[in-house]
Amino acid sequence: MMRERVAQLLENALEENKSLFLIDLNISEDNQIRVILDGDKGVTVEDCIAVSRAIEHNLDREEYDFSLEVMSAGVSEPLTLPRQYKKNIGRNLKLKIKNDEKIEGELISANEENCTLTWSSREPKPVGKGKVTVQKEATVPYKDIMEAKVMITF
Repeated sequence: MMRERVAQLLENALEENKSLFLIDLNISEDNQIRVILDGDKGVTVEDCIAVSRAIEHNLDREEYDFSLEVMSAGVSEPLTLPRQYKKNIGRNLKLKIKNDEKIEGELISANEENCTLTWSSREPKPVGKGKVTVQKEATVPYKDIMEAKVMITF
């Protein structure tokens, strides 16, 4: 019962700010509510406060004894939704694919089924000694991605 109530309140709060979207909603057995959000333009502290208030002010503490934590998806968190890939176009990603392959490159496109990365690779020359730089590109279906993380550069 509590989960449905919290989910409805959360849905209403996200309707208020359509640039935000839910990554995870977890409610433990002892009613610790944990909400993880992301946004097309990022998530501000004010966004977290607004969502927190929308839930907390509409749950009766007499009926439910709960704690509430609303946070943004961290930089180190893996990407899980196509919407997250779309907002990270132009950034470098590191993908772990189902066949234990790893790809690291710039995310150049993303849709509802897959994403496309491009990167440079040094490969042996077809003729003669030495290596040549080759531009590579791969389109990977989301179902084949075990983990995808944004690479932070300073």
